[in-house]
Amino acid sequence: MKNKTNISHQFAEVHSLIRQAKAKVSRTINTDLIELYWQIGAYVYQKIKDSEWGKSVVQDLSNFINKNAPDLKGFSAQNIWRMRQFYEAYYKNEKLSALLREISWTNNLLILSKSESTEEREFYIRLAKQEMYSSRELERQIDSGLYERTVTAGKNISAVLREIHPKAEQNLRDKYVVDFLSLPKIHSEQDLRKAIILNLKDFILEFGKDFTFVGEEYRLQVGNKDFYVDLLFYHRDLQCLVAFDLKITDFKPEYMGKMEFYLEALDKNVKKTHEKPSLGIILCKNHDSQVVQYALNRTVSPAMIAKYQTILPNKNLLEQKLEEFYLLEEPKMEYTKHNKQK
Repeated sequence: MKNKTNISHQFAEVHSLIRQAKAKVSRTINTDLIELYWQIGAYVYQKIKDSEWGKSVVQDLSNFINKNAPDLKGFSAQNIWRMRQFYEAYYKNEKLSALLREISWTNNLLILSKSESTEEREFYIRLAKQEMYSSRELERQIDSGLYERTVTAGKNISAVLREIHPKAEQNLRDKYVVDFLSLPKIHSEQDLRKAIILNLKDFILEFGKDFTFVGEEYRLQVGNKDFYVDLLFYHRDLQCLVAFDLKITDFKPEYMGKMEFYLEALDKNVKKTHEKPSLGIILCKNHDSQVVQYALNRTVSPAMIAKYQTILPNKNLLEQKLEEFYLLEEPKMEYTKHNKQK
């Protein structure tokens, strides 16, 4: 029995080596492919810039490739134009031109076609690389206005959370879209919790792939009584347990006391010695920003307050809010720049 266990472990190690090698080969192929498209895009861009080629020449090039190398796919006139657009969009940005080779061509095309600014493109390129998004997952995030939501998001986190988990602000947001739950307009907290469990993959996609599910209605025994955390996750990057308290109403100050109790119990009875202190997310249907700030200013727990939205936000409205945000931030940036020059 012992030998069988050892053999199984050794086989698993070999299997792991194979998977790592296949992943490495796949990454190499992707990098080489994008480098090829980059070079073709650069060549076509230069020819058109020098007025040597027009649209008809690009079609002729496509016909030539398809005739002489029929086994090669992806070289239609439309795709060659995309390669040229791809090169034109990034060739002046050395930082991005290196980074975009680390995501798939399909994801690059999605970002190129659906993003308006260099900042937005950089945001999604970095996100796609970090989260290893499939094209479906990435498209969902772009369509849900993740960039606009992230840039304009408030900082509804406690000072203790910032201190204990410095990366919290880059890993967590104060607004989440859960349209995939297909919740009716009037729903209970139990409906919300059950829908999240049934759609756990999409929930983790929206909140971040570093979330690992631990349990639903996670039992905490304190004294002779049992208490239940709606949802418990572990966050790999923050290296801590994350307790979710789900609310279908506006945030109320008393919710914070309940969360503080949960976090104390988790740290005393559940947290492992190598893990960082647990953090809490109170996920509400809505909140008053001033009430939130008053509650967060006094809490001594690493907690944050976020709200969920059950339908996809209007992209045009998000873009308008983004413009307003930049208009408000511009005077601050100019003031900071002016002070630095003094």
